[in-house]
Amino acid sequence: MSLRPYRDIIKKKTKEIKVGDIRIGGSNPISVQSMTNTLTTNVSATINQIECLANEGADLVRVSCPDENSTKALKEICKHSKVPIIADIHFHYKRAIEAAESGAKCLRINPGNIGGKDKLKEVVSSAKYNDCSLRIGVNAGSLERDLLEKYKEPCPEALVESALKNIRLIEDNNFDQIKISVKSSDVFLSIAAYRQLSKKTDYPLHLGITESGSFVPGSVKSSIGIGTLLLEGIGDTLRVSLSDDPIKEIKIGNEILKSLNLRSRGVKIISCPSCARQGFDVIKTVKILEEKLAHIKTPITLSIIGCVVNGPGEAAQTEIGITGGGQNSNMLYINGIQNKKINNEQIISKVVSLVEKKEAEILNKK
Repeated sequence: MSLRPYRDIIKKKTKEIKVGDIRIGGSNPISVQSMTNTLTTNVSATINQIECLANEGADLVRVSCPDENSTKALKEICKHSKVPIIADIHFHYKRAIEAAESGAKCLRINPGNIGGKDKLKEVVSSAKYNDCSLRIGVNAGSLERDLLEKYKEPCPEALVESALKNIRLIEDNNFDQIKISVKSSDVFLSIAAYRQLSKKTDYPLHLGITESGSFVPGSVKSSIGIGTLLLEGIGDTLRVSLSDDPIKEIKIGNEILKSLNLRSRGVKIISCPSCARQGFDVIKTVKILEEKLAHIKTPITLSIIGCVVNGPGEAAQTEIGITGGGQNSNMLYINGIQNKKINNEQIISKVVSLVEKKEAEILNKK
């Protein structure tokens, strides 16, 4: 039994599906994904970006396939990718078939715009043959015309009805390796749609606030929307959609999961906002440490607090801690216990050394 039951999130048990070697749904960890913004036909640039995303912690990467040249390029891209590739398909069913044959492990499609039931049947058949799953992507900005006429505007009921209709179209072809998203740029609309859909289906849900904007507003909107749903046990995979470098989408996605104790990859830094009491430049120190510790993959907790008001208490909860003191004299804590005093100039090198040593010890025990 957890000593802190208020931190426990009871996740809804959904159907488990496979996307390559990543399992989504069921009791599996929530996966984080992003999307390349290189031209898919630029194979080397796309492979490089996928590698950077994977190194940052992406479990899956989506790649646009708008034309035949892109799906041909996808074959080489999939061959060199560290993570399963999702092909983003719109309108043309042949692109979906080509992507599945080229090695994509999931196809992101809207069954309603793929060209009719016969063409959808061919897509599903190709997905089955190539061991490929499907994501039904419903978006408030591209709802079917009949649903807009029925509901007069994008609303939770319209998004959910579209999703359920598309699920049935795929199930009619005896296929159930499906995950679903019902995204909007509106946080309230997205949350309401996912809540309703979660009650009506056991398929895994892909969370996101689409077209959420640039880095700061997009991160805030995504954290509120995705975080709210995760706290309620809803969601199996996610993407933070930002008008920015895709690497930042992975950073924010992982931070959302780390904040909710749903993921524990890399160093978790607890730091103060800084004030006149600080014994050293906290803001500068944290920025440098984030950069120098970005390569650490093992879960390690670190507190960087500028003074003794909250420092000792925070250090007691982390594996490594620094508490600022007067006259260039700061206290180093290891596993919550005072270790020794260090001056400002020693903080960066000492913390980096201790974190790297800690990771090595943990990895050697495995």
